[in-house]
Amino acid sequence: MRILHTSDWHLGQHFMGKSRQAEHQALIAWLLEQVDAHQVDAVIIAGDIFDTGTPPSYARELYNQLIGRLFKAGVPLLVLGGNHDSPATLGESRDLLAHLGTTVIAATHADPATQVIVLPQRNGEPGCIVCAIPFVRPRDVLTSQAGQSAEDKQRSLQTAIQEHYAAVHAAAQAKMAELANARPGKLPIVATGHLTTVGANTSESVREIYVGALEAFPTAAFPPADYIALGHIHRPQKVGGLEHIRYCGSPIPLGFDEAKQQKEMLLVELAGDGLKSVTPLAVPRFQGLVAVSGNLETLAGAIGAAAAEGTRDCPAWLEVTVAEDDYLADLPARIEALTEGWPVEVLRIRRQRGNAVVSLAAEARETLDELSPHDVFARRLQQEALSDEMQAALNERYRAIVAGLQGEEA
Repeated sequence: MRILHTSDWHLGQHFMGKSRQAEHQALIAWLLEQVDAHQVDAVIIAGDIFDTGTPPSYARELYNQLIGRLFKAGVPLLVLGGNHDSPATLGESRDLLAHLGTTVIAATHADPATQVIVLPQRNGEPGCIVCAIPFVRPRDVLTSQAGQSAEDKQRSLQTAIQEHYAAVHAAAQAKMAELANARPGKLPIVATGHLTTVGANTSESVREIYVGALEAFPTAAFPPADYIALGHIHRPQKVGGLEHIRYCGSPIPLGFDEAKQQKEMLLVELAGDGLKSVTPLAVPRFQGLVAVSGNLETLAGAIGAAAAEGTRDCPAWLEVTVAEDDYLADLPARIEALTEGWPVEVLRIRRQRGNAVVSLAAEARETLDELSPHDVFARRLQQEALSDEMQAALNERYRAIVAGLQGEEA
């Protein structure tokens, strides 16, 4: 049984004013090539198929295109809801998609047996049993109690999630016994999850948009599955060094902090006696994404090197962090001059604020008790590269706000 494990596609992501549609279109074509080349039996997307609960129409079109092409290839798809996905949006077409070989588990169910999925091999025979666990929302498994501390709530949620995994795993064991009556031999068990585990390495683009989510789930709390396919963390990694518990990571970089990562999908091979192998499949870079840093003198060379990842038709997207010269008011114009003629497009300019750190360190002996609100605002304003007129206008506006507040308190 061969499974392609992927997650965190974030279809519809609006990245600093840019659409990722072309990248995702190319990604679908690449995935279909891998499915054919490696004779994949089934595909699992472990959460966050969409970037928001109300994805734009083109994102839904890409989703439907993926489902249609996999159905045409005769490969079933299992989609798990993530913390960015809306259970209602994912679930609205669940019955229809079932006729196209796609199983959608948008949220946890009261009956654990409904989250037990049998994925077939290409010959139609059962290949594995999946404990299909999506992102677990506290309201679905936990009743809040008055007076609980934050630590108590986290412990209660961890226990509730662990109990849900155990219940679904028990239902999978029952399904195994049922299938054994019809066919001899043992089937491997796969579990899924969309959460943060203890020790996982995250990135800036991993956003917890659901308040109250579990901070970290211990690996010992997972059921004894042959393979655990996880989503939510965008960096591909083994969990706790364990071969069978894996994050595949996002297939495209979703932030500049992921620009240097080699993105992957995982080809998982299973047999009746358990996990045989996990093979990373390197995903090509469909859009140049580069973070460069330095002063204006060194940035010229860094931008030239970054241009190798772009073309005239598809320029590389840049994040430029400026050190030493970050105080200059005309910094955007200077960066634009450095990029002129190169197949690059600057999406964000960041100032390292080295001078601000030095000035603040020199004044470290000052405390807030020694400064008035106006002094604090003025010190903060000095860290910005603003014209004298703008600084004066902001100071005047701040004084008016403070005076108004003081008048209300009186």
